[in-house]
Amino acid sequence: MNVYQELTFVNTTKQPLTTIYLNDWNNAYSDRSTPLADRFADEFVRSFHVATEKERGQTHTLTVIDDKKSLLDWNRPANHPDIVAIKLSEPLAAGASVHLDLSYFLKLPDKKFTGYGFNDAGELFLKQWLLHPVMQQNGTFLLYSNLNIDDAANAPMTVDLRIRPQGYTAISDLEQLSYSDTEYEFRGKNRLQIHLYLTKEREYLSFNNEKLEITTNLNDRRINDIQKALLVEKIQNFVTAHLGESPIGKITVTQSDYEVNPFYGLNQLPNFIRPFPDDFVYELKFLKTYLYNRLKTTLQLDPRKDNWLFDAIQVYLMMEYIDEHYPDAKMMGALGKIKLLKGYKILSLDFNEQYSYFYMLMARKNLDQPLGDSKDKLLKFNEKIASKYRAGLSFKYLAEFLGKSSLDQSIAAFVTEAQQRPVTASDFQQILERNVGQPLDWFFKTIIQSREIIDYKFEDVQKTKDSVSFRLMNRTQVSVPIPVYGIKKKEVVFKQWITPIGKDSLYTLPRKDADKIVLNYENLVPEYNQRNNWKSLKPFIISNRPIKLRLFRDLEDPYFNQIMYMPVFGYNYYDGVILGMSLNNKTVLDKPFIIEAIPSYSTTSSSLSGSFNVMFNNYIREGRLYSLRYGIGGSHFRYAPDATYEKLTPFVNIRIREKNFRENHMMYLNARQVYVNRQPSNYVVTTGANNYSVFNLRFTDANSTITKTFTYSSDWQFSSQFIKTSGELVYRQLFQNNRQLNIRFYGGVFLNNKDTRDYYSFALERPTDYMFDYSFLGRSENTGFFRQQYITAEGGFKSRFTEQLANHWLVSTNISGSIWNWIEAYADFGMLKDKGENPEFKMDSGIRLNLVTDYFELYFPVYSSNGWDIGQKNYGERIRFVITINPKSLLGLFTRKWF
Repeated sequence: MNVYQELTFVNTTKQPLTTIYLNDWNNAYSDRSTPLADRFADEFVRSFHVATEKERGQTHTLTVIDDKKSLLDWNRPANHPDIVAIKLSEPLAAGASVHLDLSYFLKLPDKKFTGYGFNDAGELFLKQWLLHPVMQQNGTFLLYSNLNIDDAANAPMTVDLRIRPQGYTAISDLEQLSYSDTEYEFRGKNRLQIHLYLTKEREYLSFNNEKLEITTNLNDRRINDIQKALLVEKIQNFVTAHLGESPIGKITVTQSDYEVNPFYGLNQLPNFIRPFPDDFVYELKFLKTYLYNRLKTTLQLDPRKDNWLFDAIQVYLMMEYIDEHYPDAKMMGALGKIKLLKGYKILSLDFNEQYSYFYMLMARKNLDQPLGDSKDKLLKFNEKIASKYRAGLSFKYLAEFLGKSSLDQSIAAFVTEAQQRPVTASDFQQILERNVGQPLDWFFKTIIQSREIIDYKFEDVQKTKDSVSFRLMNRTQVSVPIPVYGIKKKEVVFKQWITPIGKDSLYTLPRKDADKIVLNYENLVPEYNQRNNWKSLKPFIISNRPIKLRLFRDLEDPYFNQIMYMPVFGYNYYDGVILGMSLNNKTVLDKPFIIEAIPSYSTTSSSLSGSFNVMFNNYIREGRLYSLRYGIGGSHFRYAPDATYEKLTPFVNIRIREKNFRENHMMYLNARQVYVNRQPSNYVVTTGANNYSVFNLRFTDANSTITKTFTYSSDWQFSSQFIKTSGELVYRQLFQNNRQLNIRFYGGVFLNNKDTRDYYSFALERPTDYMFDYSFLGRSENTGFFRQQYITAEGGFKSRFTEQLANHWLVSTNISGSIWNWIEAYADFGMLKDKGENPEFKMDSGIRLNLVTDYFELYFPVYSSNGWDIGQKNYGERIRFVITINPKSLLGLFTRKWF
């Protein structure tokens, strides 16, 4: 796009300006070293780094001329390649203005990166595309780079736009003044951002009333245009009633905008399920997108540091909309009516309750972050879902405690003010406190600015016919108001808000025939643990929590002890297909205490097998040490056609992270005692002891992104037969030219070794795996397909050697590098030494098909210390493969960019 832009800039500060700043977010796509590129790398998004030049965006050939016809100098500030700093020829006085003529070219990016740019059909979906003056607060420009989190700090700008789209239809959220076959003209006042869509076919509908025009192409062909018009009017009336009239005359609600910020939950369900009516789905999609665009295009609020306010208003109004129009709606819609699924907590959950569970998903993982944190510091799951939903819940909490009208009036007053001048979260606090007539520091300091957890429980409950007395225990010393409910046959008979003071407080309330008292029954308070929130008042209690069996997994139900059962499958060569049933207490939300037993039947051996785990998670909220996990696990399977093994492992795991949760740097310290009992086998030629134990201590320091990985680990093993130590370094680098280099170094030495049968020896090519850690499909095979399975461990070689075990020391280096795309060359070099023998040097080399690193790879040997591998008889048996079939490991490929 060739852009000619006349810009009149007014100095609204109280001091002269020598430099003005313009957002140029299109230039964030210019290369692989921008903050946007780094963000993609941190979130394991590979597509941007390997993109072609055609797919990237750039702003180039910029010239700036002032009203004196002087050519002005400009630059891009350090670490901000997507901002333009223009140095004025003379200081611009407070209140004065300067007229600038700008000329530049926009090379637009592919839409696949962020949802904006050009698509395969050549259509354009543009947002943050023009050079736009940067917002100022207290005389300071807010210089924020594009991080794909939609927080451009733009100053309000009055816009006259003419565009000659050459065969395209132009759609914008600016008001259209005129158009012809060759030119469109638009205008808008006080615009914080400008949406522009250039399409080959006009698929947009416009809905107008006297004060507002809404243009949309939101997809849903299952409802007609008349239904859409009625729903749009319904939504517009609702939003106007809560926020007032829109200060701008036109808003767009597009499919592109929705796809960038979808309604998580609705968007995860495939179309063929459709648990909600078509008009309901369209209505919520439209409501979410309309609210988002209305707030983002009108509120002069710091979109990065005060982003929680955008989220709080949006999600709160969405919850209010459901309460007003669909009070009986359920989270899973019509699925709750299926008799076979009756009783599942997830199906009985009210629609608005899902917001709390999405937040608790992160809180239970100890990954939640303060709502008041700057948006660029949030993990992706928090930025997109958890923090957004908790912000809305926080407003819902305030509405219930203070009174809905007080909060609604405060929101409306704040929105009106924010549409007229730059505001901050402090302004909202002042408006709210003025309306309710009381200080609310507890809310803003605890609920907004901290990640302290809230957890109350009942103690010393006493009852009479007319009253109930109890002591309220504050388990975390975080004091906030909380409601107490009296329940009779699932109906609320009383509700009382209380504000506990101190560690525990004593209360007496009228009973009103309640048979149960419950804290936070409607889940209004963002409480960490609700399993301790209720006490029965019935005279005889057989079980405080009856047992509930559930197939697969359900949400946590605080009134039951849940046992989940789920069929599981596995495979190894000796057991065959392993059919099992997992019995556990795992729910969707992580729990402190986990117990799982998996009794199994092995089809090939026609015998019983299985495993179990008992584990306790202690999440530490403050400091870098954030997780302490300890427990015991065991397994029983075959390691040969005629022999089984039993493994028992008590363990302690410590995890350490950076203060910045977005850092991919983690440290792990694992300590375990491995007990192994093996049956003797006639199939395994070389055997060690049948009963033994090893104490294993391992430290790992890992830092990984899509472009660079560096991992160090140190391992110590102590047994009655040996003492050994080893270290491993792994380095991966994806370079600017899309070439990848992988280097791994391994070194290990025995400090003491009494073993004479090489059972505990270091392995150059295939580890003996005496602790049964690796997922070998056929661990005792010496020939055939299963012997070709490759696992990166110890020496890491791919070619086989007659002598590949070392009972003294071993060092090796594994290198691979790109040839083309996912085709790589590899080479391994190593030395191994037995006691009393001279060291031996080994090497191998070949071609690696790196389809999915660590998950699916193929190795084709070419040359090694054995000579030329290629061209030898039975070459197919020399090919090695890496395959991961563990569902948990595979799931990590998809979750790592979110957490």
